[in-house]
Amino acid sequence: MKISTLHHVQLAMPKGGEDAARAFYGGLLGLSEASKPPILAARGGVWFERGEVRVHLGVEQDFRPARKAHPAFQVQGVADLLAHLAAKGVAVTRDDNLPGFIRGYVKDPFGNRIELLEPAPAG
Repeated sequence: MKISTLHHVQLAMPKGGEDAARAFYGGLLGLSEASKPPILAARGGVWFERGEVRVHLGVEQDFRPARKAHPAFQVQGVADLLAHLAAKGVAVTRDDNLPGFIRGYVKDPFGNRIELLEPAPAG
């Protein structure tokens, strides 16, 4: 028995945040909304995916954002994405502390930390 892959990342959001999640994860990050099974859809929240990347946002009653724990999405053209997000008013924190990667952090509309990174060109 062994773990073979990561199926999804679950993040929390406050009740009623679905439209803000759609604007950020769908509109700004370019993920597609995925259907939730009816029994789970009744609980609120929203799911997104693109290829093998899956992000599930679930409603948490006493919501507090994840400020340290976070998903890290590998991106082709991360510098362009970070510039695009900054131009749309998203606060971007660039970071060069991980050798071999270009990366930055943003917060989703709920304050959850999201890392965006890309391997740096060789040389």
